[in-house]
Amino acid sequence: MNQAEPTGPPSRSPTRPARRRNQLVAVLGLVTVWVLLWGTFTWANVIGGLVVAAVLLVVFPLPPVTFSGRIRPLPMLRFWLRFLWDLVVASAQVAWLALRVGPPPRSAIIAVRLRVNTDLNLTLTAEALSLVPGSLILEADRRTGTLYIHVLNVNDLGEVDRFRRHVLDIEARIVAAIGAPDELRRVRQDAEPAPPVDLEGAPT
Repeated sequence: MNQAEPTGPPSRSPTRPARRRNQLVAVLGLVTVWVLLWGTFTWANVIGGLVVAAVLLVVFPLPPVTFSGRIRPLPMLRFWLRFLWDLVVASAQVAWLALRVGPPPRSAIIAVRLRVNTDLNLTLTAEALSLVPGSLILEADRRTGTLYIHVLNVNDLGEVDRFRRHVLDIEARIVAAIGAPDELRRVRQDAEPAPPVDLEGAPT
């Protein structure tokens, strides 16, 4: 089991350019999620997402989510291509489960501890999982950086381990696309950080 990350000295208040950059990242993230939830890229959805993001940031201010990394175009492209592939494959699998004849599929609740315990990484990884059919985030523990995920069609512990590696692969692609250098090193050095998963509904 991993040791807790050192807290380090208290962080200073972000400068005005840093606050603006963090707000821009938050707006882009909210607009992206809004468009993905609608399922269609149109200017009306983009404008609607901007309005929703502005209302959320003004009316319901959240603790600042700092962005200490940098956007890397090629890893970002790889993330989106793999995300779209996972979306198509998972949609076909869920459709097959709905149409096939037989007993209902088993499900499991799996706890996966992420390697980079930041609000931004926790949120982006959770969103990427929730938007793909067949998996749903039930709870996110900010203290430990653990996601509790309801997963459809899990029949044995081998499939649990495969899904857990899948979650860590998603986290690795997100960190490669926008993570800070120390986060990249943490992901590369700590390949298997998660504690044993919590399984419900699958045979032992």
